[in-house]
Amino acid sequence: MPLNGKTKQQIIEEFATKKGDTGSPEVQIALITEQIKNLTLHLKEHTHDVHSRRGLLSMVNKRRRLLQYLLKKEEDRYKTIIDKLGLSK
Repeated sequence: MPLNGKTKQQIIEEFATKKGDTGSPEVQIALITEQIKNLTLHLKEHTHDVHSRRGLLSMVNKRRRLLQYLLKKEEDRYKTIIDKLGLSK
């Protein structure tokens, strides 16, 4: 369930903090969130796909760690990304 280039580029442009930004926590969180959405849809169809479920849990944990980092460093950026993505915290 990898993201295609067009979708990935749109997400990067929307969440980038400056031109050419691909590694900021906001961009990483947004990309992981999109992957989580896609993988969740896949797992609803293929309920016995244990390997993909493990990957999903890994992505959720990575996103959680990035969100905790952002909360610790800059709380206003954390609140902004939570609102934009519609995550509950």
